[in-house]
Amino acid sequence: MSLKSFHIFFIVVATLTTLGFGISSLIDYLKYGQTSELTLGVVSLVACGLLIWYGIRFFRKLKKL
Repeated sequence: MSLKSFHIFFIVVATLTTLGFGISSLIDYLKYGQTSELTLGVVSLVACGLLIWYGIRFFRKLKKL
């Protein structure tokens, strides 16, 4: 597996992990009402958005190489 392939795989796994954790935290917030769960959910979803942005940028850069 090349370094580029591993990087793409890592970005996808990290994005799915942060998305799942963010959704899980928001569901827990709706069940229990703890503000820490809301904070974790929002931060995780923001991180997911940033990973998506980074992944798109990385794919565009790969096409130019």
